[in-house]
Amino acid sequence: MSNPNIEQLAAAQQANAEVMMALLRTAFNGVERLTALNMAASREFLQNTVASTQQLMAVKDPSEAVKLNSELAKPGVDKMIEYSRSLYDLVAEMQKEVTSVMEVQYSTFTKNAENAVANAKASSPVGGDLFAATMQSMLGASTKAFEQMTTMSKQLADIAESNLQVATKAAPAPAAKSATSAAAKKAAAK
Repeated sequence: MSNPNIEQLAAAQQANAEVMMALLRTAFNGVERLTALNMAASREFLQNTVASTQQLMAVKDPSEAVKLNSELAKPGVDKMIEYSRSLYDLVAEMQKEVTSVMEVQYSTFTKNAENAVANAKASSPVGGDLFAATMQSMLGASTKAFEQMTTMSKQLADIAESNLQVATKAAPAPAAKSATSAAAKKAAAK
């Protein structure tokens, strides 16, 4: 094996390691943000549950308890929609970051492969043109497939976004400020 081939192999391995590190950083950042989102949602759920329970325990009349129970359920729907929206935003952002890294990697791979094909064509004896044409055809097909996959991924993200917007619009309007939300805000301020 000649020195330029070893250098090319080392450079390719270095590039692959950098791509893997970028993907790992993206994954860890996503997990960290997801954990923070889940912790905040869990904390808020616990605070709301405690506040609701305290309110229900203070009620003396059964009919008032039924009315209060239905009023306490309304903010939960709003919170679930808010959580779903935050979760969707986080996943969409991570998908964009991963797609960006993969696009850069694929672009680099394509350029390197095209250079290798051109070098092979220039330095190969009889039959080199046939090999180069075959490789260029394969590169063209893989590029087209990658572009279609990227387009489909973006279309799916757009569909998910529009579905989330429709679901948000279809959800009942947020209830007026209830005692539960006031208690939750009071507890959060402590």
